[in-house]
Amino acid sequence: MDSKIRLFVAIDMPEVVKVTLLAAASQMGQRLPAGAVRWVKQEQLHLTLRFLGDTAVSQLPAVQNQLTELASQHAPFRLWLKGVGAFPNRRRPRVLWADLDGDLGLLRAMQAQLEDRVVSLGWSREKRPFSPHVTLGRVKDARNVPDLDWDVDLAEMEMGVTAVQLVQSELRPSGPRYTVKHIARLG
Repeated sequence: MDSKIRLFVAIDMPEVVKVTLLAAASQMGQRLPAGAVRWVKQEQLHLTLRFLGDTAVSQLPAVQNQLTELASQHAPFRLWLKGVGAFPNRRRPRVLWADLDGDLGLLRAMQAQLEDRVVSLGWSREKRPFSPHVTLGRVKDARNVPDLDWDVDLAEMEMGVTAVQLVQSELRPSGPRYTVKHIARLG
């Protein structure tokens, strides 16, 4: 039997952007009860393009090849931080996130092609529409989150997108551990 690893495809971001995101999360955290949110660690902040889930190790080469081909067909583009929000909504937040702006048409086109490629490899098509964001934290209990002041100082920091990554996520009691398995450069 083929062993499996938990994978997702993501865009990493520069450390200066991660520091800015962490500062925004800290600002939000100061307005919430202690322990109300499980915050994402700075080194784990990213933009998820597609969660693949448990994947047979034998499929790694095919996934890597598809990512390399996809990336080669897309020129680098730019995104920037825009603000903060929540899923499913601000009244009942479960996930707190940073919004993105910029070349969203290019991002969405690349993500749609990624979706087609992973479906061709045997994954089911994602039912939810792609919503570009960076997860900042997960709310443990929405009842513990009062009306949040959404006025957060989030610098509209620009970042160049030059690669996509295939990332392994190992779930541990101390939180997930991410390992980059493959980097595919754009252009």
